[in-house]
Amino acid sequence: MAWITQKSSAPNDLGRRAVPYLAPATKDRFERDFIPRYPTRRGALIQVLHAIQDEVGWLPMQAMEEVAQFIGITPSQVVDTATFYEEFFFKPRGKYTLWVCQSVSCEIMGSTALQGKISEKLGIHHGETTPDGKFTLMHVECIGACGGAPCALCNHKLHENLSSDNVDAILDSLP
Repeated sequence: MAWITQKSSAPNDLGRRAVPYLAPATKDRFERDFIPRYPTRRGALIQVLHAIQDEVGWLPMQAMEEVAQFIGITPSQVVDTATFYEEFFFKPRGKYTLWVCQSVSCEIMGSTALQGKISEKLGIHHGETTPDGKFTLMHVECIGACGGAPCALCNHKLHENLSSDNVDAILDSLP
C-alpha cells in the first residue's frame, strides 16, 4: 500500500522574531533564580515556561525552542511538557484570562449557569478570546476555593461566591 500525500494547508510560518525570547539577561536571571532550586536543569522547565508566558502572554514556538536549548533538552520535550498542562497558551490570549471553576462544589452552586452567562456576555466559548483581545475564557477543574463556590480567577485574582449580578460588575469594572 502506498501513502498518498497532499500539500498541507497548515501554516508553516512559525512567526520567528529577530530578538530572542531568552535574552542574555533573562538567561542570567533564570540561572540565578530557578536552576539552583532543582537537582537537574530539566526540573526548572515549568518555572521557566511560566516566567516566559508571564512576560509574553503566551508560549511562541521560538521561545520553546530557545528554552530547550537553555535547559539542554529537545524542543519536542518542551512542547510535550507544555501541552500537558492546561495553563499554557500557544497563541496570544486576552488581557484578562477568566478561569471558571467547574469542580463538583462549584457545579452544585451554579458554575454551569455562570459559565453560560459569561460566555453569552462576552460572545465567546471555552478557550476563545474576544475579538478585541480583552478576555480569554477558560474552565478549570478546581481552583481550591470550594468554600466560596462558585468561584473564578481573573488572571491571578480569586473571585468567590459569584452570581450573575456580581460577575457582570466584575467584568464591567475591568479597564
